[in-house]
Amino acid sequence: MKIECVKTHHLRCNLDEPFGFSQWFYNQRNVLVIEVITDEGVSGWGECYGPADVIQGAVEKFYGPRILGKPALSTDAIWHFMWRASLDFARSGVMMAAMSGIDMALWDLKGKALGLSVSELMGGRNRDFVPCYATGMYYTDLPEDKLLTSLVDEGAGYANEGFQAMKIKVGKNPEFDIKFAKALREACPNTQLMADSNHGFDLPEAIRVGRVLEALDYLWFEEPLAPDHLHLFDKLQQKLDIPLATGECFQTRFQFNSLIQSNSVHLLQPDLAYCGGPSEALKIRAMASANGINVIPHVWGTQLNLAAATHFLATAYHEPGRAEEKTLFMEYDRTENPLRDEMYQTEIKVTAGIAEVPTAPGLGVQICPNALKKFDINSTETKL
Repeated sequence: MKIECVKTHHLRCNLDEPFGFSQWFYNQRNVLVIEVITDEGVSGWGECYGPADVIQGAVEKFYGPRILGKPALSTDAIWHFMWRASLDFARSGVMMAAMSGIDMALWDLKGKALGLSVSELMGGRNRDFVPCYATGMYYTDLPEDKLLTSLVDEGAGYANEGFQAMKIKVGKNPEFDIKFAKALREACPNTQLMADSNHGFDLPEAIRVGRVLEALDYLWFEEPLAPDHLHLFDKLQQKLDIPLATGECFQTRFQFNSLIQSNSVHLLQPDLAYCGGPSEALKIRAMASANGINVIPHVWGTQLNLAAATHFLATAYHEPGRAEEKTLFMEYDRTENPLRDEMYQTEIKVTAGIAEVPTAPGLGVQICPNALKKFDINSTETKL
């Protein structure tokens, strides 16, 4: 079974209400999805995290033509072939994001060809259901007093829907962040809470906010500092007891090895649509396990990435293991996203904050062709 065709689709939708976080605001969603098709008609889908138009060029012009004719089930061999083909200039960044989407599509394809779900290909499910944490509470264009009320109400709504955990955005400014963290804890006293600054703080600010989160029993402090400054992560973890989490900006086992060796992060968060795909995420998890660190993927985008993360966590072992299992919550973005919610005829089923692990072959989600056309602003096809 050989790869005969690689298709890409740049998908876009405008948002009804822009939302933001510590770095910028979104007024639209963009994502690149990839379909890899074999000479026997079996196909698989993947997606890429990052600037869709730029990544599309990397797939169409560079990787796509090079993998045509390759044995479609040889996921690891194809990964290393792509890695070596761009080794001198694409060890990270948008080209690795392109590799990630292709790799995800090949896992989906392999599962369909063999009649196995991706979680079975990954070694077998340890669980049939994966608990989720709601990611939301992004900023909107409101005065701070009204914004605070709006965000707390949003969080209380997730708790009422049955979510046992949720993650807030911090990094607007420390004063507002502290008010918000306290107000949400008061509104949701029995909910597991986490906070993500998207590397919005310097070290003194991160210490200040982290101590408040710690006192409020937040589960982890995510991206408290810029990923460029691992030496500052070390200084921060010496000041705090709250676990530090990061990794969505990192790629490949090599970058994650540096993160692990820094001895400053307690939870790794690779994105399977960016870190190198499922193939590389499994290697990252093995390295983390060898160092006693847990891995929970960052999830953003469409049902494809959500499905990949669901299978990944369905196969996970928590570290170090004990009689009662440690919950590894999966990220479930709750912001407006028609590319996730209006484009798939088969989706990951999430009920009361619990995701059901698909048992169908491959990733277990299916794009609706008519909906794809609605959002597709540019498509390419590379064939033998």
